[in-house]
Amino acid sequence: MQKEDTLSKPTFREALKFWFKLGWISFGGTLGHINIMHDFLVERKKWISSSRFFHALSLCMLLPGPEAQQLAIYIGWQLHGKRGGLLAGLLFILPSMFILLGLSLLYVTFGNQGWMDAIFSGLKPAVVAIIFHAVWSVGNKALHGILHYLLAAVAFSCIFFFNISMPYIIVGTIILALLFRYFWPGLVYRKPTDQAEEELNEEGYYINKNTEGLGKDFNTGLLIKQGLIFFLIWGLPLLLFYLFSGDFSFWKGLILFFTQTALFTIGGSYTVLPYVAQFSVSKFNWLSKSQMVDGFALAETTPGPLIIVVCYVGFMAGFNHFDGSLLMGTVGLFATTFYTFLPSFLFIFVGGPVLEHSRGSAVISDVLTFVTAAVVGVILNLALYLGKDVLFPHGLSLGKIDLMALMWIGVSILLIFKLRINIVYLILLSMIYGLFQYYV
Repeated sequence: MQKEDTLSKPTFREALKFWFKLGWISFGGTLGHINIMHDFLVERKKWISSSRFFHALSLCMLLPGPEAQQLAIYIGWQLHGKRGGLLAGLLFILPSMFILLGLSLLYVTFGNQGWMDAIFSGLKPAVVAIIFHAVWSVGNKALHGILHYLLAAVAFSCIFFFNISMPYIIVGTIILALLFRYFWPGLVYRKPTDQAEEELNEEGYYINKNTEGLGKDFNTGLLIKQGLIFFLIWGLPLLLFYLFSGDFSFWKGLILFFTQTALFTIGGSYTVLPYVAQFSVSKFNWLSKSQMVDGFALAETTPGPLIIVVCYVGFMAGFNHFDGSLLMGTVGLFATTFYTFLPSFLFIFVGGPVLEHSRGSAVISDVLTFVTAAVVGVILNLALYLGKDVLFPHGLSLGKIDLMALMWIGVSILLIFKLRINIVYLILLSMIYGLFQYYV
């Protein structure tokens, strides 16, 4: 009787309750999101086995965009069809989007206050330390051998010294991976497989390695049909901007940029953010570099994926372009959210079955190892790109380093690496430190 209860399909209401809760408690970045989902879905509820959970995660890592949100969409889809996946994905980002909207409104309203500047003076060094920690964390998992270190160095050089755009780096890395795999296969790193993992007992899980996933009846006609539906959904807000906006060129540029960002950035949030920071600050002039660092700080205080910072970028783009309009800033935030996260649903509902059929592909696995190695160099560029303005607020040419910022970067790195402090607590501590500086 217990076995039948365990294998019974979870109710839609029960799953919906979890997805709603997840959107409000998912602090800690991608690893935090995955740990929460694994603890509840695998360990406690046994809705999906560990092998299927991590297989789904590996598929999502092959896709552009936030893999944790895509994992939620995928599991929601497998549990309760398209409506389950749709609600799982929406509830994963909506709480953090509305929180960030409120924080953005407060930021532009009170940003010129001394106490607000003090808070961000404490947050900015902590953000730099968090990004350096991401370099170490991703590098520790992605760099296996001299070839991967060279790839990371080349990717860093391309974006730091030659200002080469992220999509070109990704495409070049994929081509390089395929060439190495064909001509020098012995140099390509392959992660050793644990055969014992395949022998784990899968009984007692509603979805396990023997369960046929949705999408098994996938065909080309369905791909075209679903692709057209998503294209129509993508084009509807663009059409509305064309008909009713007084500055369509701005909205078209914003929409195309964040669509391109969502389609070409593989490897998670820290792959997306350097590209967004580089173009939104240097090319489009939507916001200043200092405001970009402030956006990272705001995003770290919210649940949900770190990529949610792009919503703040969209807000600041609309706010600054339309002469301090809170309404246009809010529209910019909603538009950016829509076009950044819409492709995640497309990739899962349309591309998920394709990837499901490619399970175990050595080619895809090898290409992914090259891409993630290159991502390390890109994240390092982000740390230096933002860090130099934190350490040299008056410019590198003057050579005057902010010793207090340098000290707090060192303290933050110590707290993260040695004491393993939760990022949320570090953010709160940094805010207190900034206020302490201001008042004392």
